[in-house]
Amino acid sequence: MTQTQSAPPATWSPPGPPASTTQPVTRAPSRRNAVAQWFQGTPGRMRAFLILAAAMSVVFGLAAAQGFRQSDGALERAEANAEQLVRIQAIHTNLVSANADATNAFLVGGLEPADQRQHFVDSMASAARLISEAATAQPADQKVLGELNTTLITYDGLIEQARANNRQGLPIGSQYLRDANAVLQNDALPLVNALVDANEKRVDTEFGGVNDGTIWVVVSGLLTLLILGITLRWLARRTHRYVNLPIAAGAVVVLLTTIVGGVALSSASGSASSTRSDAYSKTLALSRARIAAYDARSNESLTLIARGSGDAFDKAYNTAAATVDEELKKSSGTVDGLSDRWDAYKAIHVKIRDADANKGNWDGAVAMAVGTDKTSNAVDAFKAFDTSSAEQLKTTSDTVSNELSDTRGGLPPLGWLGLPLGIVAALLVAWGMSQRLEEYR
Repeated sequence: MTQTQSAPPATWSPPGPPASTTQPVTRAPSRRNAVAQWFQGTPGRMRAFLILAAAMSVVFGLAAAQGFRQSDGALERAEANAEQLVRIQAIHTNLVSANADATNAFLVGGLEPADQRQHFVDSMASAARLISEAATAQPADQKVLGELNTTLITYDGLIEQARANNRQGLPIGSQYLRDANAVLQNDALPLVNALVDANEKRVDTEFGGVNDGTIWVVVSGLLTLLILGITLRWLARRTHRYVNLPIAAGAVVVLLTTIVGGVALSSASGSASSTRSDAYSKTLALSRARIAAYDARSNESLTLIARGSGDAFDKAYNTAAATVDEELKKSSGTVDGLSDRWDAYKAIHVKIRDADANKGNWDGAVAMAVGTDKTSNAVDAFKAFDTSSAEQLKTTSDTVSNELSDTRGGLPPLGWLGLPLGIVAALLVAWGMSQRLEEYR
């Protein structure tokens, strides 16, 4: 028998991975690559210029609108703050006027003249009314105005005690009067001066802010024109066309807006500056002159009340009178004879001091001070100055308000047209660039 050879035993091995029958998967380009491709080549650069120029045009529109709102708002706030400043100075004037009435009436003794008493009451009432108006007009002043109102209550109470004692011929009345004057000088008027300083700073800030609008318009306009000019030049070199009319039209819109806006705002700034240096400056000078004049009048009376021991009040008179002279020069006070009226009063004051200090004629000095001496009547002389200066102050303060209002009214309506004009320029840029992009499709 023949033997057959047996097959070797089968062996098991773990199955391997199936053979791949597909091609490698290619990934989609990333978003970053897609954006980069969108800006590649000449069409891509056109898109970049389109975005830059259109965005800058819109920014210009926003800046132009902001510039006009800035100048218009500054003029409006300057007018309001100037009115508040005049209001505060009117409070100051009423207070020193009332004090001048009280001190001068004290010289009369007994029951003071009815018209002088009424003027005191009217001045205090006017000061109280103006305090209320000022607190409403400017919330930032409310706290100080409240403190001022409190000091005036104390002042008024001391004046009433001085009057009551003076009517009875009691010497303590003069002490109450000095105490009242101290409250006014040391407590009330420093608060008023603080309010004046704060409002003067506000007015100066707003006058300076009028010119800021010009900067917004001119700087943004020049930058936009630069971008549009670069865009037009680049297109001319790439497309061999001298001018892209829609983009050039957009540049013209920006140029005209810049010129019109810049000229208008520069003119407004110049007008505001002229108002500041003329009518506003005169208003401040006249207000200060009136305040100092009433202060001088009060010290004249206090010097006489002190009966030989009023050197401090006499020095205060001289200081106040010098202030009046200085402020009248600033306000061109020779117009309508204002300086002449003040000089007439000062001439009578010299007679008063000569009668009291040199001749020992206190009664004669008092007669001139209270107006019973008809040949040298300080009351009538001061009243002539007071009436004339009040009329001129009203004229100059009205001029400030009217000039600022007219300047605001003369501004073109670019405050609300600025953004639409910027959008128009941006659309013209998009239109002009799209014409060139179509050539690459």
